Amino acid sequence: MTKIGFVSLGCSKNLVDTEVMLHKLLSAGYEITPEETEADVVIVNTCGFIGDAKQESIDNILDIAWLKKHRSLRAIIATGCMVERYREEVLRELPEVDAIVGVGSLDRIVEAVEAALRGERFVALDDHNTSPLGGDRVLTTPDHMAYLKIAEGCDNRCTYCAIPAIRGRFRSRPIEDIVEEAKGLSELGVKEVCLIAQDTTRYGLDLYGEYRLHDLVRAITEATDIPWIRLLYCYPDKITDALLRELRDNPRLVKYMDIPIQHISDRVLSAMNRHGDSAMIRAAVRRLREAVPGITLRTTVIVGFPGETEEEFSELCEFVKEARFDRFGAFTYSPEEDTPAALLPDQLDEQEKQDRYDTVMATQLPIAEEQNAKKIGKTLTVLCEGYDPVAETHYGRSEADAPDVDGKIYFSAPRRLAEGEFYEVKIEEALDYDLVGRLVTKKKK
Repeated sequence: MTKIGFVSLGCSKNLVDTEVMLHKLLSAGYEITPEETEADVVIVNTCGFIGDAKQESIDNILDIAWLKKHRSLRAIIATGCMVERYREEVLRELPEVDAIVGVGSLDRIVEAVEAALRGERFVALDDHNTSPLGGDRVLTTPDHMAYLKIAEGCDNRCTYCAIPAIRGRFRSRPIEDIVEEAKGLSELGVKEVCLIAQDTTRYGLDLYGEYRLHDLVRAITEATDIPWIRLLYCYPDKITDALLRELRDNPRLVKYMDIPIQHISDRVLSAMNRHGDSAMIRAAVRRLREAVPGITLRTTVIVGFPGETEEEFSELCEFVKEARFDRFGAFTYSPEEDTPAALLPDQLDEQEKQDRYDTVMATQLPIAEEQNAKKIGKTLTVLCEGYDPVAETHYGRSEADAPDVDGKIYFSAPRRLAEGEFYEVKIEEALDYDLVGRLVTKKKK
């Protein structure tokens, strides 16, 4: 039987695309192998968001190409964002690639594999604005959690971002389709589902003429028994009163929201073409904390945007101190081809951007330490994710910790515990971004 290997790079939204392709290939009779050295075909689902991600995609393709000469590998297929964005360049500069499949053509992955195995060069770059949304998939995340993509594309047109050109316009999936998928995840025993899109809070505007994220969450809650529903990538200008009420009143919608603000300087926000200004951002943070006491807020910022002055960067650092976000991430600005920001004057050099990154993260660190220290002595509900035999400790997350991006809770127990179950853990120590505790009891259902 022909064996297919997969390398999935980039964000959780790209991972969902990988899972859809896996299902199509398994349904077509192919075998999936985790060992690239055993594969007949390797598919690299690329990321093309920023320079480092593009380089990682290229490096992976070149590394796998070695297997063509020295192992049984017969073909390499490149899919995803880098392929969509640099279609001609990929074909010209990477002759190691036997087939390319853009983000609008993922439903043709079986066709691509068949052509590559015949030794034919295959190219599928269909319109990303008309490609199917959703689809059956094979979960590659741990059994207890899954990402659920509720929309595709983006309409925000931030000047630094190439996603609208790569992924197309914003398109919501119908509520009924998403709920049906959520029911399937619930039947598989998934304990946490993370709702994702480029702009989750825009959900429904294109289909229903209004923001409907709150209705979607309510429908998933009523149709499933998934204990934790989590919202990621929520834009602060689209947080409605109805969504706030759902966040406050729905016990299974975890009290957590990821709101990427990117900056706080009005001039920089305008240059980024972000919707809303500093006053709106401050108001959104205040509304969330007033409406949902104890909510965990996560954000990300960009430092070193073209023309960002020392004063504007200082303003950002002061806001970080003021807002005291529970979870925080930063990126250095990456000039991307065919984006308006790449043509702006006063581009900062890489060292200056890195220095500002180091400074803003150092500004956040004592805040994170203080927030964690407040949890010492408290008992938290933790979703156990595994056991580290070297450290002889279990680890997991509370509802204040999103998968992949936030910290962990490490805890001792008198016996090995089941993964994917909830436990009560008393916190005894706070590290920079992680917590340490001990098992109190398994959480009652």
